[in-house]
Amino acid sequence: MVMLNKFKQTQEQLGGSNDVIDHWLDTRQTLVVEYCKHATSTALPSPTELQYFCQVLVDYISEGHFKIYEMVMDKWKATGFSPTDEINQTYGKIVLTTDPLLNFTDKYAEVDADDTLDTFDSDYSLIGEILETRFAVEDQLISLIAESLAVPPGA
Repeated sequence: MVMLNKFKQTQEQLGGSNDVIDHWLDTRQTLVVEYCKHATSTALPSPTELQYFCQVLVDYISEGHFKIYEMVMDKWKATGFSPTDEINQTYGKIVLTTDPLLNFTDKYAEVDADDTLDTFDSDYSLIGEILETRFAVEDQLISLIAESLAVPPGA
C-alpha cells in the first residue's frame, strides 16, 4: 500500500528527532494501519469497524490540531522561536483538509447493519486521497518544526 510505504519513509526520515514529532508519527501510524486494513479488504467494514476507524480519524485530527501544535508552540516559547510565515501557511493547508475528513466521520460513524453503504467505496477512496495530501503537507510541517527545534534562535 502506497500510503503505508510513504509513512515508513517519513518515519525513517523524521522519526527520532524529537519526542513531539515521534508522538505525531505514532498517532499517524495507527490511522494508516486502520485505513489500509479496510482499503485492502473486499468486504465492507462492519458498523463496529467503521465506528472505530472514524474514532481513530477524529482522534488523529484532534491530536494534530490541539495537542501536537500546542506542544510545539510550548517548545518554541521555551527557546524564543516564533513560527515563520511558511510554518503558518503550511499549517493552514493542513486545516483545509479537516472539514472533508470530519464530514466523512459524520456520515459513517453512526451506521448500523441495516444501512446500505452505496457510496462508501468512493467516499473511502476520497478520504485516502485527502489523507495522502494531508500527510504530505504534515511532513513539510514536521520538517520545518524539526529544523526550528534543532537550531536555537540566533544561532
